[in-house]
Amino acid sequence: MKSLFIKTEKQRNWLEKLALLEEEFKKNAQQIDEQSAFPHAHIQKLRDIGYTKITLPKDLGGDGFTVYDAILLQETLGSYDGSTALSIGWTVLTVGELYENRYWEPAKLTAFAKEVEKGAIINRAVSEAATGSPIRGGRPGTIAKRNGENWVINGRKSYTTGSLELDYFLTSAWIEDEEKIGFFLIHKDTPGVAIEETWDVIAMRGTGSHDLVLNEVRLDASDLVEVPNYTTGFKLNGWLLMIPATYLGIAQAARDYAIQFANTHSPNSIQGTIASLPNVQALLGEIELELAQARFSLYGAAQSYVELKNKERNGHTLTEIESLVIVNAVNVAKHAVTNAAITVVDKAMRIVGAKSLQRTNPLQRYYRDVRAGLHNPPMDDITIKKLAELVLHQNKQS
Repeated sequence: MKSLFIKTEKQRNWLEKLALLEEEFKKNAQQIDEQSAFPHAHIQKLRDIGYTKITLPKDLGGDGFTVYDAILLQETLGSYDGSTALSIGWTVLTVGELYENRYWEPAKLTAFAKEVEKGAIINRAVSEAATGSPIRGGRPGTIAKRNGENWVINGRKSYTTGSLELDYFLTSAWIEDEEKIGFFLIHKDTPGVAIEETWDVIAMRGTGSHDLVLNEVRLDASDLVEVPNYTTGFKLNGWLLMIPATYLGIAQAARDYAIQFANTHSPNSIQGTIASLPNVQALLGEIELELAQARFSLYGAAQSYVELKNKERNGHTLTEIESLVIVNAVNVAKHAVTNAAITVVDKAMRIVGAKSLQRTNPLQRYYRDVRAGLHNPPMDDITIKKLAELVLHQNKQS
């Protein structure tokens, strides 16, 4: 089914490049999970092959991938190891978002592109324990104060995925004097920057989503790179499809395991394998249906987003309805894919039976990892709320 969505030679070439890492990444996945160990070696391999710059524009040294191109690779990487894929996925989407929307001053973008070209990785540091998910609108407790021509930042960020390997933290802070949110580009080696290893969870254990602690961090004036015109510190955009693509990859891995098990497991109570049993075939068919629906939702939303962005670049001004519709398409894809992934892994475990609960069996890891998707933005309730708001808004205008 996935082959239906591969459209270009460059996509195929990159999928072949990733395939060379498949055996190693899958082999290490269980140990990464059991030890809650950050996959440093995996991230370095991805740096080495240029994965971190696939969404950097071609004229700045990257591959110029659209979000559609990128989710093909991200889904594949998710099927190898969820923690590795999620960790690097935030970098790929952040770079894609920054350069597609040109959020920073041109000189800053050009300079940072040279860092990305050399393999630098970045993530937004937005979440805080007191505010919950930033998408719900809480004001950052991290504070930025002017000190002459410079800035001084104090605060703590939670869920900073990839923290142990990140070169840059794109950090939201409340600018007291101006009463608004700003994003500051902070290098990992800046004095006052520390990582407190707080990530102790049952899902995506290898993502290193620890706390970023900022204590009297002094920055240049130019390190204030974004002052968004939205109030939550977090903007929904098409590049967030990289995250559900990761969970779709995990679901695909669960499906592949279940099929192989069904074709090889032969209890002495039947002749042949369990693949011949009607209940097993029914579960496999339901898995295929879930994956098909999830893929059409994910890749359809990505293609619609790419087409709308192309129209925008060609001078088309998006209407309010167009903007709302594409945001909702992205939200729906995330909702559909994440929930489908949970269903797929559950059905795969029903096929495999009690063996799926063994610690050595990858299905129990997939089962835990896909549930993390429920807590990546946007959450399901926000998606449902925005769908209702759109339909009510359209009805008022008709």
